[in-house]
Amino acid sequence: MPATDVAITGLGAISAAGNNIQETLDNFTLGKRNSGPITLFKTGLNYPAFQVKDFTLADPAAMRSLNLTFVAANQAIRDAGFGNGFGNLRLGICLGTTVASQLNDTDFYHQYRTQGNAPMNSVDRFLKSNLAQSLSQYLKIHTNFCTTIVNACSSGTDAIGVGLSWLRNDCCDLVIAGGADELNRVPLDGFGSLSVVSKNLCAPFDRDRCGLNLGEGAGIIILEKETICRNRGRKTSLFLKGYGLAADAYHLTAPRPDGSGLEQALERALKEANIQPNDVAFVNAHGTATRDNDLVEGKTLARVFGPKIKFLSTKGFTGHTLGAAGGLEAVFTCLALRDGWIPASSGFQNLDPEIGVAPVNQKTQISGDFAISTSLAFGGNNSALVIFRS
Repeated sequence: MPATDVAITGLGAISAAGNNIQETLDNFTLGKRNSGPITLFKTGLNYPAFQVKDFTLADPAAMRSLNLTFVAANQAIRDAGFGNGFGNLRLGICLGTTVASQLNDTDFYHQYRTQGNAPMNSVDRFLKSNLAQSLSQYLKIHTNFCTTIVNACSSGTDAIGVGLSWLRNDCCDLVIAGGADELNRVPLDGFGSLSVVSKNLCAPFDRDRCGLNLGEGAGIIILEKETICRNRGRKTSLFLKGYGLAADAYHLTAPRPDGSGLEQALERALKEANIQPNDVAFVNAHGTATRDNDLVEGKTLARVFGPKIKFLSTKGFTGHTLGAAGGLEAVFTCLALRDGWIPASSGFQNLDPEIGVAPVNQKTQISGDFAISTSLAFGGNNSALVIFRS
């Protein structure tokens, strides 16, 4: 793979933690958790969730996931200085999702089964809501590199990894990458049936954790060749240095107990970035607050990086946003490196002796230049990004 420096020049995020970057940082600082009952659809399940509020749909005919994408993408594009267009740059779009890849309309299915026909509005909305394709149309961009990644909860991270590969292999000059997902009844029912949803606010890595909370949002980053960035007079201190992917294929919904898949993904990301574990200032962990995920992930992080590694989960602020998680957490990792601090791992109180290490429980200054963001997905997929601050 050609040695191409890949700069991160734009960041955009919308979630329950904030409808933009500044709101997110403010809520991280305050430790504010914007959770509550779901109002987007009717449900008999009484679980707290992290719903985006004060959010206007840019296209009411499209899925909510796509509208969240529009918001985060516009933020990132402006942040990168492309508010007036991209000129003659070769663009790519790679976005991850889970909810937007499914026709999640139980009312449609019920009416079709009971009456033999149903209005096709929901089908039309689904067909028009391919994230990458629809964003290219929204931005009036023509590109041959336009892909939506559907890889469960690592989708956003994997989309960013694919974008890195496109740039390093000279397929594009610039890539819009990340992920988006909406709160929806089908995943709520599905996770509820697996008994991994908590009736209380989630507590990642805590001894008494009892499950996740669902959330929604979108996280988008602008990746571009460093030479392109420099030639257009843009300065940045953030770079994407490595990506690792490994599938342990242990179980449909549970991670491999020994964490070997995650360890391989981390090793590959570190090798691609040409750094050692002790170069890493902190890890933004997947940290879902489920028993299995946090046990495996926590023990693996301690084994790879040592017991003193600083790590956190931001899902205490956003909930588990599924396909959006990797995109949002990549943005949050960039912000932490840029500003030199990470927020408290919200929800954590008590050390789990089985894990043996604890996330940060207060706003913590960091001094290193490398950070890692991890994603663990159903089907045994494990992904990691290495981000660098120059």
